[in-house]
Amino acid sequence: MSKEITPFEAIRRTNPAGNEFWASRDFAKVLGYADYRNFQTVIESARTACFNSGQRVEDHFVEVTEMIEIGKGGQRAVATVMMSRYACYLVIQNADPAKEIVAQGQTYFAIQTRRQELSDEEVETQRRLTIRSELRTHNSQLVDAAKDAGVIEPRDYAIFQNHGYMGLYGGLGAQDIHRRKGLKKSEHILDHMGSTELAANLFRATQAEEKLRREKITCKEKAYKAHREVGAKVRRTIRELSGTMPEELPTVESVKKLESKARKTLQDKKKKPDQTKPGK
Repeated sequence: MSKEITPFEAIRRTNPAGNEFWASRDFAKVLGYADYRNFQTVIESARTACFNSGQRVEDHFVEVTEMIEIGKGGQRAVATVMMSRYACYLVIQNADPAKEIVAQGQTYFAIQTRRQELSDEEVETQRRLTIRSELRTHNSQLVDAAKDAGVIEPRDYAIFQNHGYMGLYGGLGAQDIHRRKGLKKSEHILDHMGSTELAANLFRATQAEEKLRREKITCKEKAYKAHREVGAKVRRTIRELSGTMPEELPTVESVKKLESKARKTLQDKKKKPDQTKPGK
């Protein structure tokens, strides 16, 4: 869309961290709502849509108090909602469609939100690929540390790993997590984790290795206990940060498919002629 028909950009704000947002009172004026109370109904409908889409409402709608000018240099405190781009998209979908500016806004935020979704997907994909690769490396190092601690047989290592999962997942073992994610028998639970869940497991693996080596553990039963303690500690940290418990995070596309796509893209780039080189 051209700049002449994007008044929404004119009221866009950014916080010190560089994150963009829109104030609900500014938004109401642009959409032609003379009475802000009527616009509050639109916001509530958008909140409901946000919740129903599985998003955290508080991530997109933040209530604050702002001071506004009331004439003759006076000010008055009013309640305002700071909204993300996604929140604006939901608001515009619930606004009065008879208003021409609403139709313009629906087109604008639909396009911009889709662009942001694609960007977010690319970032998430790269994070998953990176963390999964790191986790493979650290799991290998954890195997070595566990062997030094007396966890020798494959069955013993499976028990050792299960203790780590039970600590992190509130008592759920590997098979429980596998069933909860709805995975096939041949699928690996780590391959179907998003970046947040992978990061929690990476922290569990690195800290378990450190604990085994630091405390010079040489008994497999103590190694089991140590791994579960580390997992539980990571879980407590997530709770203290008001994060989502790992078992509540969504199951995602296999990272192996993403790795295959990445390899294919790289191969295609290598096959493509270098346009910068002069022809023969």
